Amino acid sequence: MPHPGASQEMQFFSVLMRCGSLSAAARELQVSPPAISKRLAALEARLGVTLLNRTTRRLALTHEGETYLGNARRILGEIETLERELQGARSEPTGLLRVNATLGFGRTHVAPAIATFARTHPKVEMQLQLSVNPPPLSDDAFDVCVRFGEPPEARVVARLLAPNRRLLCASPAYLQRQGTPRTPHELAAHSIIAIRQGEEAYGSWRLRSGKRVETVRVRGSLSTNDGEIAVNWALAGHGIVLRAEWDVARYLRSGRLRQVLENWQTPPADIHAVYPVRHQGTARVRAFVDHLAEHFAKLAL
Repeated sequence: MPHPGASQEMQFFSVLMRCGSLSAAARELQVSPPAISKRLAALEARLGVTLLNRTTRRLALTHEGETYLGNARRILGEIETLERELQGARSEPTGLLRVNATLGFGRTHVAPAIATFARTHPKVEMQLQLSVNPPPLSDDAFDVCVRFGEPPEARVVARLLAPNRRLLCASPAYLQRQGTPRTPHELAAHSIIAIRQGEEAYGSWRLRSGKRVETVRVRGSLSTNDGEIAVNWALAGHGIVLRAEWDVARYLRSGRLRQVLENWQTPPADIHAVYPVRHQGTARVRAFVDHLAEHFAKLAL
C-alpha cells in the first residue's frame, strides 16, 4: 500500500529540485536548512535509495532520483487535473458551447433540446451548426457533436443518447400501386429515394436477417442530401426510403408510411454525443450531454 504521506513527499521533492538547493527550499517552505536535510534523509531511508548526490554547490539527481522526480511530477499533475475536473463539475456551467448535428435530426430534435437547456443555463452561450457531413474529430471547431452509428474509435468520449434503427418505408399509395417487396432482391424493381449523407456508400444498402447478409444496389430518379426532403417524397408516394426511426416513427404510427422488409435490418444507427476527452471535466459540456440524454429518454420511441 502507498505511504499515507506519499503525495506530500512527492510535492516536497518537486519543490526541492525546483529551488535547486537546500537553503532555497528552506526559504520557500519557511523551515530551517537542517529540517530540509532531515526530511530528505527520511524520504531516502523510506524508499531505500539515494535520490540526490549532495555537493557544496548543487544537488545532483541520481538515476533513482530522476525516476522518482519524473513520476512524482506526473502523479501530482494528474491529482491537480482530477481536482480541477471535480471542481468544474460542481461549478455553474458558463462560456461558449459549440454543437454540431446533421441537418434534419438537428433541426427536429437537437435544436429543441438546446432551447430547453438555454432556459436553465443562461450563462452558457450556445452555437448550433447543422451540416450534411459530420466534421472530422480532429477539427476543433465543435465541443459536442451528435452522431449516428457506431461510436468512433478516436480519442473521444462517446455517450449513447438513444438506440436507433434505419427503416425501409413507403406510403400505402405507393405500395398499393407498385406492390410490396418481400425480399431485398425485389428492391431492384422499385423506385428508391436515395439520401447522400456522410461517408455511407451511395447507391447500396446492406441488409441482414439472422446470419444472412445481402448488399443491394439501388437506383432511383430522386436523390437528395436532406433527409427531411426524402421523407416528404416518400409521403407523397414517390418510392421507398431508408431513414432513421426517429425521423419516421410519427408517420409509421399515423399510417402515412408503412415499413417494408421488417425482418431485415440495416447497420445500427444509434445516437451518440461525441466530445473530446479534454472536455469531460468541463461543466458546460457535462451539463449539456446530461441534458441531451434526459431529453431523448423522455422522447423514447
